Amino acid sequence: MSVDPFPSVSSQPTPSMLNVEALRSTLNHLLDQLPHMQHGALIAQTLGLIARISGDEIDRLDWKILNASLQDMERAFTVFYPYRHVRKIAIFGSARIKSETEEYQLAKEFAQYVTEQGYMVITGAGGGIMEAGNEGAGAGKSFGLNIQLPFEQGANKFIQGDPKLIPFKYFFTRKIFFLKESDALAVFPGGFGTQDEAFECLTLTQTGKSTPVPLVLIDKPGGGYWDDWAEYIDKQLMKRGLISPDDSSLYTITDDLDVAIAAISSFYQVYHSSRYVGTQLVLRLKTELSDEAIEELNDQFKSILVTGRIEKTKPLPQEAQDETYQLPRLILHFNQRDLGKLYQLIAAINRLGNPPPEVSAHPERK
Repeated sequence: MSVDPFPSVSSQPTPSMLNVEALRSTLNHLLDQLPHMQHGALIAQTLGLIARISGDEIDRLDWKILNASLQDMERAFTVFYPYRHVRKIAIFGSARIKSETEEYQLAKEFAQYVTEQGYMVITGAGGGIMEAGNEGAGAGKSFGLNIQLPFEQGANKFIQGDPKLIPFKYFFTRKIFFLKESDALAVFPGGFGTQDEAFECLTLTQTGKSTPVPLVLIDKPGGGYWDDWAEYIDKQLMKRGLISPDDSSLYTITDDLDVAIAAISSFYQVYHSSRYVGTQLVLRLKTELSDEAIEELNDQFKSILVTGRIEKTKPLPQEAQDETYQLPRLILHFNQRDLGKLYQLIAAINRLGNPPPEVSAHPERK
């Protein structure tokens, strides 16, 4: 049985706590296994990076930040891994909204409906809208990404004690997993934190640092929260040329849950997912498009191509280990700038393609 070289991950190790022999044994065993491990090359790069950092002059605080960040990630990777093939929706919104309010009930109803459709829900595990999301989904279909704050952020009673409640020390590691694990984002009214999350999602999407996912901004019927927000975006950002007119395609504003849910489900009607292979963007589809549909896409979206055309393709050699290997694909040299138009391209693919019969059982396994 191996011995943990750091007996308690919850406390900061001191030199007297360091079991050098146990660490050496652990590392030697890992190094022996690397050539046979599926991701051995990436693990080797990570180990090499830590070794290089250890030779640099950095402060104790730097090491504490690195250590705590890796602990955040380790917990989240471990919890999410068994659910990696289930589509999930992140729900954001104010922690201060009371349970008797219309907004709370709307978020609860939204979470209940999407989990009945087969999704799981991710919230920040706090009160208000987050609590509504966990209540509507139920703990069995919920994740809670909790961060300790001086106020407002104890885990709510609907996710407290569940193994899918993940504590985070840092906001940035928490945000990584909100975006990495979510296939859609639903944002209800909130304060600075909610606005930060909405703009963070938009920024990462607009700059291509996040894979395309539907972003839905939801308010109570007749509410003006997101309409006022959109007026500011139009007046201060769009009309000044600070964002592209096509950037409005990155999100949907609605006060109707049916519209919100349709915006999410329709996004994955034919489109499945995407990835880059070198400089080429590969779009994975549930069904193959007709040649006529491909011609229409090329006519409509030639402005976003650096070179060449949008074409059908079989999986590329670099995708040999991809779990979506059997899916049909499109390939294009996307300019990586016009993300709003990329969302329009995905909408056109969903319009032009024939959804497979099992689309009624959406969401499919990722």
